[in-house]
Amino acid sequence: MKRAASRVAGLAAGVIFVTFGLALPATANDYPTEARVDYVLGCMAANGQDYLVMQKCSCSIDVIADLLSYDDYEAAETVLRMRDRRGELGVMFRTSPALEERMQSFRMAQAEADLRCF
Repeated sequence: MKRAASRVAGLAAGVIFVTFGLALPATANDYPTEARVDYVLGCMAANGQDYLVMQKCSCSIDVIADLLSYDDYEAAETVLRMRDRRGELGVMFRTSPALEERMQSFRMAQAEADLRCF
């Protein structure tokens, strides 16, 4: 009898957690696998193609993910890609003070990742 009551209480608690959004939160700043792989491949292209470099690059994106939300990371990656464009559009991305602030936080996260991982 006590076992059945305990099961019902456990089930009820689970329903309450799920219903009211009190379930365990997802991992903070969880980046999509594709973004992590893209970063690691780019990092390896710049630093070498061996197993040790792959470990360091994987560590680096993990540190960045701890420091920046994915939205901030994605915005910084977009700015980096757009700065290479020629013409007026590229100039906008190279000279905007607001975008420069975003890039500064990204650079700081990369610097911290370099200190921890390389």
